[in-house]
Amino acid sequence: MGRDFYDKYEVSRAVFAEADDALGFSLSEIIFGGPDEELVKTAVAQPAILVTSIAVLRAVEAELGSPLAPSCYAGHSLGEYTALVAAGVLSLGDAAVLVRRRGTFMQEAVPIGQGTMSAVLGLGLAAVKSICEESARGDICAPANVNSPNQIVISGDAEAVKRAGEIAKERGAAKVIPLKVSAPFHCARMRAAADRLRDEFASLSWRDPLTPVIANVDASPKLSADSIRAALFEQTFSPVLWSDDVTAMSKAGVELFVEIGPGSVLTGLIKRIVKGVKTVSVSRVEDVEAAAGLLAGGTVNES
Repeated sequence: MGRDFYDKYEVSRAVFAEADDALGFSLSEIIFGGPDEELVKTAVAQPAILVTSIAVLRAVEAELGSPLAPSCYAGHSLGEYTALVAAGVLSLGDAAVLVRRRGTFMQEAVPIGQGTMSAVLGLGLAAVKSICEESARGDICAPANVNSPNQIVISGDAEAVKRAGEIAKERGAAKVIPLKVSAPFHCARMRAAADRLRDEFASLSWRDPLTPVIANVDASPKLSADSIRAALFEQTFSPVLWSDDVTAMSKAGVELFVEIGPGSVLTGLIKRIVKGVKTVSVSRVEDVEAAAGLLAGGTVNES
């Protein structure tokens, strides 16, 4: 992940070096060489994905010969922190340290095995909410990621999520996929993690965004550091409204969405949420030239 950018672009190497220095250990060595059991730990995976995404972004900008000029930024869950670095709200070093602690706090909020998440395909949000409420029975079970109109991830206590999955299949879900996660993210079980994270916010230097950032919690543009901190606090234990984010950006006139970082999951979701928009995913060195060509043609959104 990201090694091809490290090898080719000096600006990408500088990103990995800056993050290693801020974290006090060689995150880049783990990203490039593993071991996998270390890389998949939440407190390592979160900064690894953020740092790699910014390394890719800097490569795209180097190819363009100038910084991007998007109409807005957005990110899915952890990706919202990456968007804040791109928008100038947080430094790369501060963001890398912050998401490492975010991963630790989330993992420590619920003992491993007590919480889980599942993706429900083929049912709308209203139906999934009703199923979660019926399945809770005093436990926690709630929508966590509204990825598209018919792809909802639920989160909560393990038995309640299992019950919800069974009911969802009985009521016509096309598929219910248990996710391999270490904690039930974006539900009420993460409130303790959010409280600890808010304490960390106070120790960092925040700036107002250079470009609006669309928040996961309410799909509205945030224009100040104060509003961003409040949204990030709530995001920790609230559903990620990605479908609403994309719809809001499209209604605001965004016609080209660019996904920066490892993978192309968001690009696939965007195509399901809105029709007729252009999308491009940049996760490999081979993607950079094509993306730069599209970006040079006008105003874009980065997701």
